[in-house]
Amino acid sequence: MTSQRAPSPGQKPSKSRGLARRADTTRTVGWRARIALGVLMVIAVVTVAVTNNLLTDRFTETTRNRAELRLALYSGNLLSELRRNAIVPQLLARDPTLISALTTEDYSLSTQRLISFVEEIGAASLVLLDREGRAVASTDRNRLGTNYRRESFFVDALRANDTIFNVQRRESGSFHFSYSRRISAQNVTVGVIVVEVDLQKFERAWAGISDAVLVTNSEGVIVLATEPRWRGMTEAEALAQQPPESAIQRAIQATADWTALPADAYVMGEAVIRMEGRIPFRGWRIASFTTYTSVRERVNGVLALEIMGFAILLALAFYLTSRKNALRMALFQRESAELRLLNARLQREIAEREKVQETLAVAEQTLAQSSKLAALGEMSAAVSHELNQPLAAMKTYLAGARLLLRRNRPDEALSSFQRIDDLIERMGSITRQLKSYARKSGDQLTPVNMGEALASALSMMEPQLKQRRIAISRALPDQPVMVMGDRIRIEQVMINLLRNAMDATQTVTAPEIDIILAAGETATLTVRDNGEGIKDLENLFEPFYTTKKPGEGVGLGLAISSGIVNDLGGRLTARNAKDGGAVFEVQLPILGNDSEIEAAE
Repeated sequence: MTSQRAPSPGQKPSKSRGLARRADTTRTVGWRARIALGVLMVIAVVTVAVTNNLLTDRFTETTRNRAELRLALYSGNLLSELRRNAIVPQLLARDPTLISALTTEDYSLSTQRLISFVEEIGAASLVLLDREGRAVASTDRNRLGTNYRRESFFVDALRANDTIFNVQRRESGSFHFSYSRRISAQNVTVGVIVVEVDLQKFERAWAGISDAVLVTNSEGVIVLATEPRWRGMTEAEALAQQPPESAIQRAIQATADWTALPADAYVMGEAVIRMEGRIPFRGWRIASFTTYTSVRERVNGVLALEIMGFAILLALAFYLTSRKNALRMALFQRESAELRLLNARLQREIAEREKVQETLAVAEQTLAQSSKLAALGEMSAAVSHELNQPLAAMKTYLAGARLLLRRNRPDEALSSFQRIDDLIERMGSITRQLKSYARKSGDQLTPVNMGEALASALSMMEPQLKQRRIAISRALPDQPVMVMGDRIRIEQVMINLLRNAMDATQTVTAPEIDIILAAGETATLTVRDNGEGIKDLENLFEPFYTTKKPGEGVGLGLAISSGIVNDLGGRLTARNAKDGGAVFEVQLPILGNDSEIEAAE
């Protein structure tokens, strides 16, 4: 053993001074680290703010330039359409065919003439009016015979020598644009030609963009707009619709983009960039409103990268600071290492014992709850699955009985009710068998004729098979095939296999199911379909495994069938057929002769 000498009085002050120097150094380094982190935070905030301002200004200006370019394009297209249609009345007013029709009042070829013109010119419609204002020819045959003598485009055209442009407000709220011109023959007015201009096609084209666009006439009234409710209003009235509901909401919207340029206007409470242009046509003007959303998204994308970079730097700084603090703390922990180790060992032992106790308690509760849920889930899921077929058959029989009663055929309806009564009895039998299956308790076995059981199962499935128009092919031996088992449970297996075959042939144009019953060393029942086959043979008989969509099945049918066959001493296998489809095979021990059957009974 080694002995430790007590420290001399001169050694204590030396150790105290060392500890004091370490504490002073730690405090100094800690303040430096805090100052460095604070400076880094300030730099990050300043950088993000400056970047935000610069990028917002830049992207906003880019958005303005694009909006101005689009506005010029819209204005040019609108002006081109107006000017192109303005020439049409002057040309048609000199057409000899139309003048001859008006003077002779023979309009048999006038409408066809206008239709040929409208296809070449591209106008919305053409209307020829006589001197009384009656439509004598039109590209829209529904307007023939209509009198327009009180309309402004007719009255103004008779009074003027030039082409008249007219704008009228329709009952639907949209505006009607047209050019009209007087037609004269030997200085005598014989009629008026009206050319309608379809400017609404620009509204339909603007509907596919994110900007809001409006066109105002010389009086400031909106005649075209992407918002139909704006037509007939001034721009101020249109923008006043649906303003922010309260002062608080207005303040939030005004400061939502705190570094964006001041909003030019608010459309339905949203800040927008307003661009205006002049259309060199009768004092018309066009304006567009572009939201700041695209600007904000582009800026936020860059800011996110910057913030991520600063976050990584801060994380590294915190990591380095924590490492230094850990090294400093290690210096102070050396003097009390044994005490700390002993204390830690004791704490670990206490914690481990407490953890073991808690784990045992949780395990006991989990096992108890799992046992309850397993029993409840097995019973409820099996009952729900197995009762679907009788319920569906009952619904079909009820529909048939209702139809028979309406046709005054009560005897046949009574037959359907008898079948329903049999199905109810069968449902009771199924629930009793399922309860027995859930409790894993065995019932007394009796000789079962596999042919009769198969006929009963097919009878139960008959409505569904007829509805799906599935071709059933059966191959049965001449002699009865007897097995030792429970008929209800054997029929349950057959129904599950038939149901599975029906589901597998849902996507097949001509569904077919082949059923083969053979007797050899074992009683073998084979069910084959022409569906898509089985993709996962390994997990096929696992409970709750299913390839069906949610709501169409829970994956218990084959698992239950496999359990029933195994309980009866047989086996249920599955494979894919060579020519497509799936093949399920049930093998059960066979009762070969009458003596065995009598002994079993």
